[in-house]
Amino acid sequence: MRRTEFDRLVTGEFGDAFGSWIAGSHVLSAFGATAGELVERGADLREVWWALCDDFDVPEDRRLGADE
Repeated sequence: MRRTEFDRLVTGEFGDAFGSWIAGSHVLSAFGATAGELVERGADLREVWWALCDDFDVPEDRRLGADE
């Protein structure tokens, strides 16, 4: 997954402001770090996205984002 896709999914699910806050401050239970920290470390963005979905109980049907 590319960074632009990751950002699109986060913004689409959580909105601009809340998505930015989540990425910068929520420590993902699966990784022990924030999404922002993991992105900087070069982590697999797909795994980071799935971890966000798990932590925030995003339903399966919304985990791939909105149909465009």
